[in-house]
Amino acid sequence: MGKYFGTDGFRGKANETLTAEHAFQVGRFLGGFIQPREGRAKFAIGKDTRRSSYMLEYALAAGIAASGADAYLLHVTTTPSVSYVVRAEGFDGGVMISASHNPYEDNGLKLLGGAGEKAEDALLKKVEEYLDGKFTIPFATGEEIGRTVDYVAGRNRYLGYLLSLPRVSFRGFRVGLDCANGSAWAISKAVFDALGAEVFLTGAEPDGLNVNLNCGSTHPQNLQRLVREKNLDIGFAFDGDADRCIAVDERGELVDGDGILYLSAKRMKLRSELERNGVAVTVMSNSGLIESLRREGITCAVTPVGDKFVYEEMLRRGYMLGGETSGHIIFRKHASTGDGILTALKVMETVIESKCPLSCLTEGLCRFPQILKNLEVRDKKVVEDPKVVSAVSEAKKLLGKGRILLRPSGTEPVIRILAEGETKESCARAVELVEKTLREVDPCAE
Repeated sequence: MGKYFGTDGFRGKANETLTAEHAFQVGRFLGGFIQPREGRAKFAIGKDTRRSSYMLEYALAAGIAASGADAYLLHVTTTPSVSYVVRAEGFDGGVMISASHNPYEDNGLKLLGGAGEKAEDALLKKVEEYLDGKFTIPFATGEEIGRTVDYVAGRNRYLGYLLSLPRVSFRGFRVGLDCANGSAWAISKAVFDALGAEVFLTGAEPDGLNVNLNCGSTHPQNLQRLVREKNLDIGFAFDGDADRCIAVDERGELVDGDGILYLSAKRMKLRSELERNGVAVTVMSNSGLIESLRREGITCAVTPVGDKFVYEEMLRRGYMLGGETSGHIIFRKHASTGDGILTALKVMETVIESKCPLSCLTEGLCRFPQILKNLEVRDKKVVEDPKVVSAVSEAKKLLGKGRILLRPSGTEPVIRILAEGETKESCARAVELVEKTLREVDPCAE
C-alpha cells in the first residue's frame, strides 16, 4: 500500500483524509499525464450515493478539464458499470467515487485503466508523486481546455449489456434485492424487472447519509428477514458501489462469496467454460472451499486480499472465474472487476437451469470452523509489534493443523483476525489470545 492508495483506491473520511482538493489534483494528473489513444483524452466518472460524492465528482471533473482532457459523467452508477463503459467505448481511463462498503462519512477514488481494470501500482505511485509535488503538470489554455459531458447514456448501455447476458427468463421467480442504499438502487431493480422477476426491495431509499447503514452485503439481516417473511425464492445483497454480491437462499440462509464461487465453478466446468479447471481465491477463503473444489477436479490459486490481485492471477493463469469471500466475484468473460449485479444474474441462471433451489447447489461445500474478528486500531503497524507476533505464534499452536491470519485492512483502520481450525472452540481461543494482546499494545483498539 502507498501513502494515499490502499488495496482499493484512495479512501478515507471525506474532507479530512480525502478532500475536494485531492480530487481536483487527481483529475489534474489523469488529464495531463495519461496519453490519449487518439485525439483528446477522455475519462468516465461514476459515483455512489454518498453526500460527499457530488463534491468530489465536480472537483475531479474540473481537474481533468483543467489539464486538457474530457470528463464524462455517468452520475450515480456502479463501479462495474464504469469499468464496462471504459473498456467498451474506448475511454482512456475511469474513476469511481465510492468507499464501497464503508459508512457514508468515508469516500474514495477508484482509478481504472483503459481496459476497465483496477489501475496498476506503477501508475498509482506516479499519482502519489504528483500529489506530493514531485513534478508539475501545466494547465491547459484556450481551445486545449477540456470539457465535462453528461453521459448517463453510458450507464444505460451497461444496463442493456447486463440484460443481454442471461440465457433464461426469470419469470415466475420472486427475488429480494438489498441495494445498500447505494449504487445498485439505480440499476438492479430495472434489470430484474426486465428479465421477468417479481422484485422485492430493501435498502433502496438513499438519502446521502444511509449508504451501507445496517443494510447491504455487510449487514444482510434485513434481506434474510425479507426472504423469509415474503417466502421469496432467492435474495441478493449488494454493497455501496455494487461490486459485491452476497446471496440468500430460499430458507433465508446466507450464501457468501465462497458459496457463489463453489456453485459457479461447478456449473462452468459442467458447461466446459472453466478454462484450465481453475479458480482464483484469496487467503480469506475457507480452506473447505479449496478442498471441496479439489474433489470436483478444480484447482484453486490463492492470492492476497483484493479483487485487483484476484484479477491479475486470473490473467496470469488463464482462469475465467475468481473472487473473494466478501462477494467480489469476477466472471472474466464478461467483466474485469467484481460485479455484484452480474454475479446475481449468474447465480439466478444457475438456479433456473439446474432446476434446483439455491440451498441444494451449495450442499457439497464443506467448511472448516472459522472465526473472523475485526478490531479497529489507532495504528495498523501494531501487527509488527513483537508481543503481537509472539501471540500469533502461540495462537497457531492452539489451532493445531489450522491457521491464523492477522491482516491490516487496506480500506479501513482495522485489523482482521481470522482463525480456522478443527473446532470452533479452538478458533475462539486463538482469536481471544490475539485480540487481548492487540488491546494491550494498542489501548485504543475496539
